[in-house]
Amino acid sequence: MSGFSKREEGFESKFAFDAEKRFKAEARRNKLLAEWFGSKAKLDPAGVDAYAKELIAHDLKKAGDDDVVAKLTADLQSKGISVSEQDIRTEMERCLRTAYEAVANGT
Repeated sequence: MSGFSKREEGFESKFAFDAEKRFKAEARRNKLLAEWFGSKAKLDPAGVDAYAKELIAHDLKKAGDDDVVAKLTADLQSKGISVSEQDIRTEMERCLRTAYEAVANGT
């Protein structure tokens, strides 16, 4: 194997590793967002788990965060809870930082 081939293989492995890490962090972020939603909507633990699965599945349908923000906004409004889009995005960022730390630590 030439030096270039080894280098190319290394880049491909890093890309795959980073993509897997990002996927795990985003799924964990969505679980944390479901817990945040559950605390606002006064869901029981089973309701939070169900909402987390729903949110994770919803996020897989479309790339980006806008669909998750829209879902959270609509679901909060349906419960009579008013939260700004900026507050939701701020919470998403906090949850994503927490999720990346957990993935990096293997927890």
